[in-house]
Amino acid sequence: MQITDEQAKAMTSAGLNLIAQALTIYDSDLKLVVSNAPFQQMFNLPDRLVTPGAPFEDTIHHLATRGEYGPVEDVDSFVTERTDQARAFIPHYMERTRANGRTISVEGSPLPQGGWVSVYTDITATKRQEELLSARSDALSDQVLAHTEQLAATNRELAAMITTLEETQRQLTASEARTRLTTQMMPAHIAHVDARGHYTFSNNRLSSVFPGRPSDIVGLHISAALGASAYDRIKPALSDAFGGISTLKEFTDDTSARRIRVAFTPDTLGGAYILSMDVTEETQTREALQQTRKRELAAQMISGLAHDFSNLLTIILGMQSRILRLPDVPPQALELVNGTLAAARRGGTLLSSIGDVTGPRAQRPTATAPAGVLSDLATLAQPALPDGMTLIIENNAPDQTVLLDKGHVTDSLLNLILNARDACGATGQITVTQQVVNETWIEWTVQDTGPGFSPNALERGIDPFFTTKGSEGGGLGLSMVYDMTKSAGGDLRLRNGDTGAHVTLRLPYRAALPATTGLALLVEDDGDIRATVRDLLMHLGHSVIEATSADEATALLADLPDIAMILSDIQLVGEATGLDLAQRNAGRVPMLLMTSLPPDNALFRTGQQLAPVLRKPFTADDLAALITPACEAPQ
Repeated sequence: MQITDEQAKAMTSAGLNLIAQALTIYDSDLKLVVSNAPFQQMFNLPDRLVTPGAPFEDTIHHLATRGEYGPVEDVDSFVTERTDQARAFIPHYMERTRANGRTISVEGSPLPQGGWVSVYTDITATKRQEELLSARSDALSDQVLAHTEQLAATNRELAAMITTLEETQRQLTASEARTRLTTQMMPAHIAHVDARGHYTFSNNRLSSVFPGRPSDIVGLHISAALGASAYDRIKPALSDAFGGISTLKEFTDDTSARRIRVAFTPDTLGGAYILSMDVTEETQTREALQQTRKRELAAQMISGLAHDFSNLLTIILGMQSRILRLPDVPPQALELVNGTLAAARRGGTLLSSIGDVTGPRAQRPTATAPAGVLSDLATLAQPALPDGMTLIIENNAPDQTVLLDKGHVTDSLLNLILNARDACGATGQITVTQQVVNETWIEWTVQDTGPGFSPNALERGIDPFFTTKGSEGGGLGLSMVYDMTKSAGGDLRLRNGDTGAHVTLRLPYRAALPATTGLALLVEDDGDIRATVRDLLMHLGHSVIEATSADEATALLADLPDIAMILSDIQLVGEATGLDLAQRNAGRVPMLLMTSLPPDNALFRTGQQLAPVLRKPFTADDLAALITPACEAPQ
């Protein structure tokens, strides 16, 4: 049975009333927070002064007026003095004899939230025993008696001090536990190293940022924990922090291929605080967004020129066609007209290429078997290669379905193969290698046995219209591959190897959703759309349970462990969105997002970092394309 707040308060109050000592807690505004029954009984106080919210000064005024503190000439001044002492509260222990002849001890301790707690103990019996001992012990010297009394008072004061220290220790222990729990829950590695570079604190999350590294690193030197390669990258920034300069370093970890951002903050003792974060997905998204913005800017600049150029080509084609229709055109003129027509048509092809570079090229990832990409690539590329050239394809990727825009990947790899063919000439060898790098990237490398890239080509190879083929090349192939790769959050690298040129294409590795015909959770606040999508899910073999908000969906996930898939709209009723639901789910249940927002919307871009996103309207085939086919699902 769950206990309500009122029941908890009642039980706490009952427990306090059973304590023999009187107890009060006042807040930092000198208002009563809580007191027990012995407090009211000990000082015979009216109900209004033991009610939460009663002012401290009213209680002092009441006690002083009644003679609790003996004769007081100016009650108001006395109350003001006591109130000022309370505002400047310090821990204390004291004993005093009341007007009724009874002796009490008073001990007070401050609270970390402000205010203080005071405990009043009637020690009359103890004092009487001390007096009786004094009266009956004529043989004891006055010095021993005084020492005994002083020792008893000291023991009571020490007991009060021990109680205060124990409470302080408890509060510090609880605070440290909360701090450590908070740091361990953060998606980052937080640590401190001393001036020699040894870890003195860690939230045990180094391995989550640097895969393959240890988590229990306190006492280790930072170079041993990170490894030689990563340590060499951050060593200059760490040295600056040891010298008192805050620094920020971002680099790609060679071991895991993940992008890491590390902040160093110096401390006063010569060491440094370190905050490390995995920003791989952020970098991928930033690269894709930058490339999209470049395309948009290029489109704005070129669209007007392309429009006018297209009109000119139309006029040229029309005039040359009219010339061809004239009677008795000389053969020399026919040759010139056909050459002009060929040049104009080539200009039209160039315009289409420019449109491909600058126009929107939306990514349409589907559940794709990596081996199938290479099989289709070999089928397309082999007929385009001369007889003396060998094409070798190596697949080192696991047999797991991933989300890829298969058409764009195939076009890009085919473009790279044809470039390698042109570089090699009539004979040579082209090798295409496919692999997965630390479940972060899926990577293809195309290498040939040609002469390799010239220094100018290495520097400008991805620039639009740059070509080494003279009039035979348009200079747009490699730039289009680069554009597609960057738009998908990937990377393209050119280099020369031991034998010829090497081009490495990387795309974010995202495993496809596993096939399932189990229970699907549909989260959509529009009733008509929910009914339509429900039919699509049922057509794919799912049973469906529905929710209209992220909070309702969260409750269903907690209550129904059999949910096998989530399909949620990004925009929902209530304060929480589908993005919030994806963060709460944290990958525990396979999830898809859907939206009618444009791709450049901030919510759309954020959603792509959390889960695959379906654009509305979509068909059952569009939905099924993001789910691993049942025959390919891992067993």
